[in-house]
Amino acid sequence: MTDIWEPYAPAARGGLRPLHAEGLDLTASGAATARAVADGVVEVTARDEGPVRIEWRVPCVDATALWTPEPRGTGWLPAAWSAPRRTGLTAGAPIAALVGTGDVALCAFAAERPDVLAGAGVVEETGEFRCWAQAEGELTVRIDTSGRHFARCLADLAAWWGNGRTADIPDAARRPAYSTWYSMHQDVTPEGVEAQAALGKELGLDVIIVDDGWMTADRTRGYAHCGDWEPVSLPDTAAHVERVHGLGVRYLLWYALPFIGKDSAAFGKLGRHALADAAHLGAIVADPRHPEVREFLTDRLARAVEEWGMDGLKVDFVDWFSRGPASAPAPAGPGADCASVDEGVERLLAAIRRRITAANPEAMVEYRQPYVSPALWPYVTMIRATDCPLSPQENRQRTVDLRLAAGPVPVHSDMLMWHRAEPPEQIACHLINVLFSVPQVSVDLAAQSPAQREALAFWLGVFRTHRDTLQLGELRPSRPDLGYPLVTALGGETVAVARYAALPVDASGDGWRTLLVANADADPDVRLTGGSGAAVATVRDARGRIVRQGEVELGLATPIPVPRGGLLTLCRA
Repeated sequence: MTDIWEPYAPAARGGLRPLHAEGLDLTASGAATARAVADGVVEVTARDEGPVRIEWRVPCVDATALWTPEPRGTGWLPAAWSAPRRTGLTAGAPIAALVGTGDVALCAFAAERPDVLAGAGVVEETGEFRCWAQAEGELTVRIDTSGRHFARCLADLAAWWGNGRTADIPDAARRPAYSTWYSMHQDVTPEGVEAQAALGKELGLDVIIVDDGWMTADRTRGYAHCGDWEPVSLPDTAAHVERVHGLGVRYLLWYALPFIGKDSAAFGKLGRHALADAAHLGAIVADPRHPEVREFLTDRLARAVEEWGMDGLKVDFVDWFSRGPASAPAPAGPGADCASVDEGVERLLAAIRRRITAANPEAMVEYRQPYVSPALWPYVTMIRATDCPLSPQENRQRTVDLRLAAGPVPVHSDMLMWHRAEPPEQIACHLINVLFSVPQVSVDLAAQSPAQREALAFWLGVFRTHRDTLQLGELRPSRPDLGYPLVTALGGETVAVARYAALPVDASGDGWRTLLVANADADPDVRLTGGSGAAVATVRDARGRIVRQGEVELGLATPIPVPRGGLLTLCRA
């Protein structure tokens, strides 16, 4: 085997030995076994005292991109000497795919445990693509070289992860939501929240998420006031929540879980249990290895559901438990009952989940990139794309990437916001860019023009009507190397396609009765390929108004004009 220069990768303990696996150039350390679990899918396990490593190579032929679930993690082929990725309970997910021409997976792989150091990249000396994964004690990796669509391979790997450890997902976790963050920031009041909840319900937003600001009168940002979690800006909280419920809207409340602000009363109680000092934020990261910390935080967060009647929690900044010095923390002080930070975090999240579901069995919990590990799935009901304000392409890529690795957990978009002068066509494009996720909206709904409201209401209606296809159907995104210019979902007799560039749409197959084509590109000419027979075409503009209707022959090459932000619906008997 050719040696390569790898300045970042640790040496394999005891060396690597060849291991037989059909179609793979595979080596491993320790006591290792390999077995086929499906056509083209191999499961490899290595065990030893100390670190174990599994390594393999595939020919890098017709390769276009390495897919990973990290924000901006896809779109190129790294070199084998590139820095490896380290994943953990609260950071990332141990999964990746080498994608080739035609969106096939040349090699997709995932590790069973969350805490893995993994490398992948082109070997300059041979033109191969080399992958390796390393962990302490025991490591199991699944490697898929079946050559199927990369999304199908990733879905199978996510299903392997999710075997028996997924939380029950309430229906409301899949409904469009309103968030106060971009629209209000910290200027939260009961009157403002109730007004937006009422307007949002009229448009199709069934959930409201109140973000930062409810627990402080300070409006200068920062986290120095976190920790006490008293509803300073939401007095008479239970009555306020009841009024929101009276509108038919579910209510989630934001918490920056790890932070104990230095201006809070809680700091005097828990300041000595600091995992890290986030001085620039005015807070510490509390050490979850201490039962005192876990009990305090659990009581504070559960109160929202138990006492105020909230429908769930937006649990923010969980990744800070593993950031910076916390990734190699000092030994826990007296009173700690956990050997590792991850164990403390998991106990904390499990305790919160138990308490809130005891009070409300359909209570929701939102997490956010980058804490997307499948090890957290028992404690979460939705995962949101990390912040990308007013960036539709970034929101598209992040939500699609999350969908590919989130298994059954609903994926939410980052909150949609826009300038007050945004045309309805662009508002529609914001929504189309997150069509395969649960949209969150964060603008002042009272300030929207009638045309803006029409666009918002129309597309939220599309999300609701076709939810089973858009959220639960088989997802087939195209060209990850180009940021997914075309995305398709297949569900039952409905196929939904979102078009973000001037690309043709495949209308072939006899299985569909309804074909939806959402056009987010400036080119209106939608070209259908591969279809045959007649269908009734209805074209709506960004505001949902019918602009064209009639029968079309699918086999003809004539384009169907669909305005930017519009929707083409094809129906056949």
